[in-house]
Amino acid sequence: MLSYNVRSLRDDRRALVRVIRACRPDVVCVQESPRYWRPGGQVAWLARETGTKVLSGGGRIAAGPLLLGRPEVEVLETRDRLLPKTRGLHARGFATALLRVDAGEPVVVTSCHLSLDPEERLRQFALLPEQFAPGEHGVIAGDFNEHPDGPGWQGLAARYRDAHLAAPWGGTFTSVPERPYQRIDAVFVTEGVEVLACGVPQDLPGLAPADLLAATDHLPVLADLRVPGA
Repeated sequence: MLSYNVRSLRDDRRALVRVIRACRPDVVCVQESPRYWRPGGQVAWLARETGTKVLSGGGRIAAGPLLLGRPEVEVLETRDRLLPKTRGLHARGFATALLRVDAGEPVVVTSCHLSLDPEERLRQFALLPEQFAPGEHGVIAGDFNEHPDGPGWQGLAARYRDAHLAAPWGGTFTSVPERPYQRIDAVFVTEGVEVLACGVPQDLPGLAPADLLAATDHLPVLADLRVPGA
């Protein structure tokens, strides 16, 4: 699974496509998908060029987050959600779908991009667990606009596993070589979802460092996860 802030496709789109294809994800949790100028057409272009389909999000309700996936990924239910908005701040939402990947048990995947405002962001962190029903397998991935020592991050990590603990980790923002010092992008999983590896992808066939720098201002987070039954 890949989590990636694509900055509304404002940078090198071809480099972005090459990065996503090199990662060969089953599911892509996108943040900052295009929202204002022909968003439907731009999202369709991204899906087509990366060999994926739209699973959920990308519209007015999700307000930026988007789920893409291989054509074989089965969508069992969508749960996109528009979040309460603070006056003067951007609208935010969650793109969420109950998916079946290959022969695995159903898993709920949420892509999120949380507020820059600390108080609003903390309230949004608190809403993330509501995307899962009791006993469901779940994955939360996104741009949290907070560091791991922040209160919202700490609260989420107390309930779900921060997948980076399974592997060495680097920064994710900005993508400029000497400055990827902030870890604000991450993947969290519920109990029962096994983390095989997680981190900023490196040394993958077809993945050029120059493309990582040109595609957007964030580095992607690639997580190798195993859902029971898979």
